[in-house]
Amino acid sequence: MLCQSSPTELRKNLEPNPPAAFSRADVANSLFQACMNILEFTLLVAMGSFVAGLLGSLTGLGGGVVLVPLLTIFFKVDIRYAIGASLVSVIATSSGAAAYYVKQGFSNIRIGMFLEIATTLGALGGAFIAAFVSTRALAIIFGVTLLYSAYLSRKPRTPEQRNLPPDKLATSLRMNGNFPSEEGVRNYNVQHVPAGFGLMFGAGALSGLLGIGSGAVKVLAMDQAMKIPFKVSTTTSNFMIGVTAAASAGVYLNRGYVDPGLSMPVMLGVLAGSMLGVHILMRAETKVLRLVFALVLILLGAQMIYQGIAGKI
Repeated sequence: MLCQSSPTELRKNLEPNPPAAFSRADVANSLFQACMNILEFTLLVAMGSFVAGLLGSLTGLGGGVVLVPLLTIFFKVDIRYAIGASLVSVIATSSGAAAYYVKQGFSNIRIGMFLEIATTLGALGGAFIAAFVSTRALAIIFGVTLLYSAYLSRKPRTPEQRNLPPDKLATSLRMNGNFPSEEGVRNYNVQHVPAGFGLMFGAGALSGLLGIGSGAVKVLAMDQAMKIPFKVSTTTSNFMIGVTAAASAGVYLNRGYVDPGLSMPVMLGVLAGSMLGVHILMRAETKVLRLVFALVLILLGAQMIYQGIAGKI
């Protein structure tokens, strides 16, 4: 490939008779510069994806919540290709972080598998609808979703809310569980299963529309509606998002919106960031995680709304 050659080697690969207005050296140097720009672009995307994977692992958002604005606003990537790359990265995040969280006893697999029924159905519907929605509308919907998520997640749970009585439906489905905390093993009781199931269907639809892995809505549904501890909510979300993203990623792949040259550095960066995030989460305080969660959503939500209204996406 020409991009793997030096300027001297590039000259040998050029046509014998280049256009009269340009010398062989000029054309070779232009090609070499273009190759360097591609390398710089790839490295910058990988670095940004690393940060996205780190935040996604800590907050349960899967990285897509950072990647889509990052690629569209800063790298000027078409939002549909950004969503395609984001869905691939969400699968990588889930594969990298979820296994460790399950091993450590944070993720609740029974809750994840039950709620995944709703999110998968919603993701398939959202992915098909996405082809008929304008990019401006997608950006505004994305931003409003993030701001509302930040508003709901900013308040920590009171001690009374942490010790609610068992819910009959959750108990019959054996959803109640425990997880390791600073004070030792902590038990919790799941609440409002039907409300959580309905919110998960909406979360799946947003995943298909926006390529965010629906982590924001999933965390809120488990944390706010079902009263599941925040660390369990974020880790269970990481476990779930891979299945949801895979359901809608196939649709984007079939439509040609998954570019290997863009998806590869995104996937590698997100995977590395998510693996670092799992070790940080084990020692982080819940109020710090909530603060990081809210700040990330506020910043990116405002950016996406502005870009959508201004027609810059």
